[in-house]
Amino acid sequence: MNPESESFLYELLNTPSPTGFEVRGQRVWAKRCREFADSVESDAYGSAWATVKGVSEGTPTVMIEAHADEIGFMVKFIDSDGFLRVDRIGGSDWATARGRRLTFFGEKGEVLGIVGNTAIHIRDRKDGEKAPEVHELYVDIGAKSAEEVEEMGIRVGHPGVYADSAIPFGKNQIVGRALDNRIGGFIISEVIRKLSEAEEKQSSTCLALNAVQEEIGGYGATMAAYNLKPDICLVLDVTHATDSPDIKHAQHGKVELGGGPSLTHGTANHPLIVQRLIELAKEKDIPIQHEASSRFTGTDTDSIYHVRGGIPSALISLPLRYMHSIVEMADFDDVEAVIDLMTAFVLSMKEDDTFKVEI
Repeated sequence: MNPESESFLYELLNTPSPTGFEVRGQRVWAKRCREFADSVESDAYGSAWATVKGVSEGTPTVMIEAHADEIGFMVKFIDSDGFLRVDRIGGSDWATARGRRLTFFGEKGEVLGIVGNTAIHIRDRKDGEKAPEVHELYVDIGAKSAEEVEEMGIRVGHPGVYADSAIPFGKNQIVGRALDNRIGGFIISEVIRKLSEAEEKQSSTCLALNAVQEEIGGYGATMAAYNLKPDICLVLDVTHATDSPDIKHAQHGKVELGGGPSLTHGTANHPLIVQRLIELAKEKDIPIQHEASSRFTGTDTDSIYHVRGGIPSALISLPLRYMHSIVEMADFDDVEAVIDLMTAFVLSMKEDDTFKVEI
C-alpha cells in the first residue's frame, strides 16, 4: 500500500460516520476521490459517488458500492443528575458497552462520555449476571445535572460512537471500530484510483458509490441506484470470518481471515456475474472463498438488485472478525485481493456484456 493510500485509510476509519450523520466521513472520502476521479457528486441524503469515465459509450456502466455509515448510539434521555440514557444506531452490540468511552457530537463540538460500569465488588450478582439491556446503560459525561449537560451542548438526539480508533495489528492485520464498512469505502476508492492511473483506459464507465444508511435498511443505496441507473453493480461489504474459536461452521459456514474475498451465491447475486468473478479470480490467481445465501444477504445488494427493471448485481465480501465491536479485524492481504478482483471485473467489461440470461 502506498503511503498516501495508507494515510487516507486511517483518516477515513477514524472519522466518525454514524448512520444518519455520515457527512464528516463523506467529506473525507470525497476529498480523496477528487484527486483522481473525473467527477465526484452527492445527493440530498449524503450518498456520494465518484466517476471514472470509460472510452466506449456502448459498454455497460458498472457501479461498485460500499456503505459509508457506522453503528453507534444516540442520546434518548437525560436525567436530573446529568447521566445520559442512550439507544442504538444500527446494530450496536450493547452487551460490550459497559466501561467503554463514547464520543458524542453536540452543538458545541465533541463531548467524551463513559458508559457506566458499577464495580464488580458492589454489583448484585447473587442470581447470576446477564449483560444489561440497552435502556439500562447510562453514560457519564462529567456533568452533575441536566442543566450542566445542556451547557456542554448535549441534548436528546445527538449521536455518538465509540472513541476507539483503528490501529495496525499483528503481522498484517488492522483492528478498530467501524471497519464495517468504512474499509469498503477505502477499497472502492482504491479501485477507481487504479482505473484512473492505468495506461490503458477501461471500456466501461465506473461509478464508485459510498452510500448512507445501510445499517438501518439500505436506503441510501436504493435511492442512489435509482438515480444513477447503472447497468451492473458489484456490492462490497464485510462478512463474518468464522475461523475464531467456538463458531459452528455447519450453522454459519466457513470463511477464513486471510483466505481472500468471499463470493455469495443465491438471493440477490446474479449467477453470471458471480461466474465472471470466479473466472477472473482464477485467471488473476486471486484466492476466493464462497458463501451461500438462501433468503437475503443483509447488505446493500438486497436494495440494489431490484431497482427499476433490475440491476444485475453480485456481493463481494471482505472477511472480518468480531463484527460490530470495537476490535473488528481485517487482513491486508484480503483488502488487496478485493481491490484486485473488483478492478479486474471493471476492466473485463465489453460492449456485449449484458449478463442477460437467455431463455
